[in-house]
This record gives sequence, structure tokens and C-alpha cells, in this order.
Amino acid sequence: MLVHVVRQGETLWLLASRYNVSVDNIMKVNELPNPNQLLIGQAILIPTPGTTHTVQVGENLWSIAQSYGVSVNSIIMANKITNPNLLLPGTTLYIPPITHTVQPGETLWRIANRYQTTAQAIMNANNIQNPNIIVAGTQLLIPRKKPTIAVNAYTYQKDAAAAQTVNELGHLLTYLSPFAYIIKEDGTLQPFTDELMLEAARANNVTPMLSITNLSLTDVGTNLAHEVLSNPEVVERLITNILNVMDEKGYKGLNVDFEYVLPEDRENYNQFLQLVVDRLHPKGYFVSTAVAPKTSGAQEGLLYTAHDYEAHGRIVDFVMLMTYEWGWRGGPPQAISPINEMQKVVEYALSVMPADKIFLGFQIYARDWKIPRQVGDEAETFSAQEAIRRATQYNVPIQYDIATQSPFFRYVDEQGQAHEVWFEDARSAQAKFNLVKQYNLGGINYWVLGYPFPQNWALLEDNFEIQKRV
Repeated sequence: MLVHVVRQGETLWLLASRYNVSVDNIMKVNELPNPNQLLIGQAILIPTPGTTHTVQVGENLWSIAQSYGVSVNSIIMANKITNPNLLLPGTTLYIPPITHTVQPGETLWRIANRYQTTAQAIMNANNIQNPNIIVAGTQLLIPRKKPTIAVNAYTYQKDAAAAQTVNELGHLLTYLSPFAYIIKEDGTLQPFTDELMLEAARANNVTPMLSITNLSLTDVGTNLAHEVLSNPEVVERLITNILNVMDEKGYKGLNVDFEYVLPEDRENYNQFLQLVVDRLHPKGYFVSTAVAPKTSGAQEGLLYTAHDYEAHGRIVDFVMLMTYEWGWRGGPPQAISPINEMQKVVEYALSVMPADKIFLGFQIYARDWKIPRQVGDEAETFSAQEAIRRATQYNVPIQYDIATQSPFFRYVDEQGQAHEVWFEDARSAQAKFNLVKQYNLGGINYWVLGYPFPQNWALLEDNFEIQKRV
């Protein structure tokens, strides 16, 4: 797939003609609020078999061509490159699709083997109904081999709504984490209704993961975490109750999301995780944690100190990096998941834990701040789709911050109030997927389902094979 950034005077029909795709297909993959009104700077996903590549420092055309399985000349021709020796970092190149002309006597299985893909993948890419009938001279699109990752998604939707979302997106999820069972001081868990979403997860081969937390709507849970983690009897009771819920509900793994833990409880937290693993692993259950976005082991603070990256990476099966909320609702307007800050967290995590244990956190919502922001103001949170609808309503251009790889726009409402909106689009999603690929990370962790973002899901499927646990 390609990402096209709209320029002055461009229409959907012009884009469809340029890229030789139908208007309906562009509308479908982007779910545009008004197909007759494209915004300057708006990122439009184009469903074509090609892809794009952003040139990195040290790369040349030969290395790029090798990595995508195409010829140097095909890249030169597709991008009208006049000087192949002058390739600037940051340049976006169009990478043409791999094609194969069927030779007499060739079979689909032989072609698939040559390109290290599957016959089924070639059939899907070319809409082939009968694999035994391929005509010599036919030009086939060869799907590129994609890295395999695991994908987790949290949800705090109501049960029926969550089930509907899982039925729509289940083919792109490895895990589902209903958020969340809240721990209590006596080691019990505060339950909630999750039967329908768990049923939908099982129907879509999505592995349900029990999420426990000390957070609540009214408290960050610092004292609650201390009361539990510092009492061995309560810890044992909590682990027993976790196992009971997992056995009863059919959860296959556990996610521990304890936040704002006292610095002095750091070792207690590590010991708790070890005890959990020792109890759950023999029963075939896996364990994961969610950690605050740290950039060094020396980073201090109530949100950070007790999250020991090295210990979590050593003890549990995988770790969710909460690489989001720089632009939080109670703060000033800024990118919510800035790629430059996310990269610092990833690089620190890689220094103390294996890459395949790391899940990159990715928020999929937008925020609207009133500007100038007054003390006590809170931003409105909504979907990326609503962000585009709002920009379309006020007919304002979309801007893009290169450092954070994040789109934003400003508008003035009917009451004369100025606003600044930061959100995610196809460009920012692709930047995060590129980060996962660059560092060979184990997966992506979405916070949180319930905010429509069709461009993201289309790009996720285009970039990766999604792991399903047996």
C-alpha cells in the first residue's frame, strides 16, 4: 500500500486515476467522511500492490532493491531518479511490486517456492480461483514476505461493543486484554462483565489475556499496590484468585499493569512477578507486564522507579511498553505518541531485554485541546476518524510534525474558541510499524480498542503476518 499526502486541487477521482485504483477502493480503506472534500496535507491510503520506503543513513539503491526483491532499475524508473548515486536520507521511494511472468510448464507451487512465499498467498494477491489453471505468459503479483509479530489490544469497551470489535478485527489480533480486573487490598479481584468479548475472542482464534491493575477511576492505586505487594499472605491469595479467574473464564495468560508503585516497592514488585511466573508457567499460562516509558535505568519518579526493565525482561514472557500519553489530556497540546521519544524508550529496553519480548505501545485515539490552554483544562479524546471529520467540517489543512512523525491541525469553532488537535494517520502508523521492523520487536500493543482507525488496520495487515497462538 502507498500513502499519498493530498496537495492543492487534488480530488479522489484524480488520485484513483493516477494510481490506477477505483474510487470505491480508496473510499473503503480510508472510510472518508466526505469523498468530495480532501484536505491539503491529509494522508490517504492507496490500496496498490506497491509500497514505500524511507531512505535511512548508509543505504543505497542496491541495498534497498535487495531488501525488497526488486531490481535497482525498477526503483529508478518508478521514482524517475536522475542521479542514482545521490540518495538523501529521509527520501521516500516508491517500491514497485514483485511480478513474475508464468513460463510454460510452471506451477503455482514452483513459483511460490522460488519467491519463498505460499501458493495461497499468490492466489489471494491475484484473485486466482483454480490453482491448477495458470496460463503461460500471465503476469502474477508476488506478495512480499512479511515479518511475523504478535499483536495485543486492550479494551475497556462494554462487553457487547467489545465483542463486536473483536469480531471485526480478530484476524489481526494475537491477544485480547479486557481492561481490567482491579486488585483489592485483601487479594481479591473486582470482576466485570467480559463473557461476550471472551466468546468472540475464542471464535476468532484470539488468545484472551487477563489484565489486572491497581488503577481505578478515582485513584492511581499507589497505596493499594503497597498494601498488596508488601504482604506475602495477600500476594499468595491474589495469585490464587488470579488462577481461579483464569481457569473459570478461559484466560490463557496474565498481564500485570501496576502503575504509580512506590519506589521502595520495586523489589516487592519484582518478587511478585517471579512468584506469579512460578505458579502460572507449570499450568501452561504465560505472563506479561505493562511498563512506563523509561529511557534509562536511572530514571526516577513514582511512575518509573518501580518498573525494573531488566527484571521484567528476565522474569516474564513479554513486556508492553506504554509508549504513549506524552500528549495527555491534562497537559499542553502535543503529539500523543511521538516517534522520537518512543525510539529512546525502545533503545533503552533493548539494552536490558531481548527484542522478541518487547511490544511497542501504540495509542489509536486523538486529542483536542482548547488554545491557549488554561490551567485545569482537559483535552477531549476521540478517534482518528473523528479528527478527520472535524478537520473536514472546519476545512482546515492537516500539518505534519517531522520530529514526532505526528499529524495535527488547528481550527476555530463557532464560539470563536481556538483548538489544536493531535491524532494518528497512515503516515504516523507506518512510522511506528517501521520502528517495529527496524528493531525486530516481538509485537505491537494497542491502547485501546473502540476508537475507529481503518487506515491503521489496513496498514498493519499490509506490513505484518499476525501470529496466532496454538
